[in-house]
Amino acid sequence: MNEPIVRLTTSSTVYDRIRDDILAGSLAPGLKLRIEFVCERYGIGASPVREALNRLSSEGLVERRDQRGFYVSQVSLAQLAELVKTRCWLEGIAVRESILHRTVAWEEGVVLAFHRLSRTPRSLDPASYSFNPDWEERHREFYHALIANCGSSWLLGFCRDMRDQADRYRRLAAARVYPARQGPDEHREIMDAAIDGEVERAVDLLQRHYQKTLTIIETDFAAAAD
Repeated sequence: MNEPIVRLTTSSTVYDRIRDDILAGSLAPGLKLRIEFVCERYGIGASPVREALNRLSSEGLVERRDQRGFYVSQVSLAQLAELVKTRCWLEGIAVRESILHRTVAWEEGVVLAFHRLSRTPRSLDPASYSFNPDWEERHREFYHALIANCGSSWLLGFCRDMRDQADRYRRLAAARVYPARQGPDEHREIMDAAIDGEVERAVDLLQRHYQKTLTIIETDFAAAAD
């Protein structure tokens, strides 16, 4: 009777681990995810691995090719540009709705999320980039706090999925572009505009922030190709 529950828990665990490794770049774009390789890497059986890979395929982080198996989805500047454009549209709506229906609790949540982010170092090593999972979590919490009051669980879900994809590109470039833009100034400006009720300014600052990130990553990708 308990076997399906155990299997689901195991599948969810390996899903989380593979997903985290893809987003962090530990599993490189284009890498073939052979079932045997994944089983050995994560110390788990084939059935939960297939379930996890199928789930990741539905989310766009893994590509399933007929008769050839699973691969980590490729990245491209064209895909990133489309992602940023769509993210600007949807998160612009989410921020606007959150501000228009703002509450004291929402404002306090945004301020607290910014405080935690600003107190967390971007890199574990100040001299060079070293992935800091605490900063990544605080970063996600800040952007979620900004849009958390939009009133639509569907919109929040779409924004979360796009943030996952955007984080993947940002992390792939992070080691080479560090320490560019490590200060909290842009995040502080967005926070101030949001809690002051400046709807259009907050949306504009958020969208310009994403566009600036796109420009940095495009420059890095171009330099890597030379």
